[in-house]
Amino acid sequence: MNGFGLDHLPYGVFSVAGGPRRVGVRFDDDEGSWVVDLHGETGRPEFAESSLNTFMALGPEVWRQTRDEVRALIEGGCEPLPLEEVTLHLPVEVADYVDFYASLDHASNVGKIFRPDSEPLTPNWRHLPIGYHGRAGTVVVSGTPVTRPSGQRKAPDEATPTYGPSRRLDIEAELGFVVGAPSELGSSVPVTGLADHVFGVTGLNDWSARDIQAWEYVPLGPFLGKSFATSVSPWVTPLAALDAAWVDLPGQDPEPLPYLGPGATRGLDIDIEVELNGEVVSRPPYRSMYWSPAQMLAHLTVNGASLRTGDLFASGTVSGPEPGQRGSFLELCWGGQEPLPGGRTFLEDGDQVVLRYSAPGTGGGRITLGEVTGRVETARH
Repeated sequence: MNGFGLDHLPYGVFSVAGGPRRVGVRFDDDEGSWVVDLHGETGRPEFAESSLNTFMALGPEVWRQTRDEVRALIEGGCEPLPLEEVTLHLPVEVADYVDFYASLDHASNVGKIFRPDSEPLTPNWRHLPIGYHGRAGTVVVSGTPVTRPSGQRKAPDEATPTYGPSRRLDIEAELGFVVGAPSELGSSVPVTGLADHVFGVTGLNDWSARDIQAWEYVPLGPFLGKSFATSVSPWVTPLAALDAAWVDLPGQDPEPLPYLGPGATRGLDIDIEVELNGEVVSRPPYRSMYWSPAQMLAHLTVNGASLRTGDLFASGTVSGPEPGQRGSFLELCWGGQEPLPGGRTFLEDGDQVVLRYSAPGTGGGRITLGEVTGRVETARH
């Protein structure tokens, strides 16, 4: 089944031969992979922009109508551009970036690794979706090299911290949610409001320097160990393309407070594949998550924080219950204690990581979300 067929139609931003950036839609057929130049085909000014933001701000009804229009253009024989002739760019001008911690398996594993003599989960974890504010300015498009970050590190056997390149560079295989329609400051978005505000999803890799993170994160949480780079796919899959992918998540105990449900525990049946230097090392399932996308959005706004067009919030590392379903090298090598085949633990300079995603499509097969790639480069100082 074609992963980029008419039941998918993800949006991105492209240019040709150094020309202006504009909005396009990808589709594949038996003859190849293509990009529809939406401004060239429709003349609509929002598609002559260098990001999806102006289009996304128009809201759900315009999104629906445009999706129908794009499908009609393709079926009517428009003249698309070959994918190999275009350059893809960051699809969204990111307003704010929030990363959650929504996988029970991941949170439990990290707790066991970082706090082996304590309860794996903090007392609040099962009551609310924990998250942190990241750095919007370092969200980069797939394919952008990732420079190894430097910072303070302090290993357990060291008396004082030292400064230098991270020795424990890691990935986090995640799913990102892109906000299109904003909300008013002082109001909150209910758990029923996901589709009113979220335009679509994108693959996301939250690169993490585990040694910098472990030394700095108490008491205020992640900072420099996370803020150096977050990679996203060049393609944003519309939420409408995932209508056939919604499933019930495993369950929540205790029952969350009313603003988080009940009845909001629907997740997405999205399979993720983590590839290191051409070899698949893990297959995390998003359907195993504890907190749902609707609950993350409701909690993000429950204090009256407003949504802006271009806001990006992410699921946190997606990990399943089995060892081969862990979405970070921290878990895969169990904090460095259980090396992968070949003796590998954390990322080395020159390593390339590819994240791939697929989900049930409305046409009966599977759609393929845009992949996320990144190669590690040597620290600059």
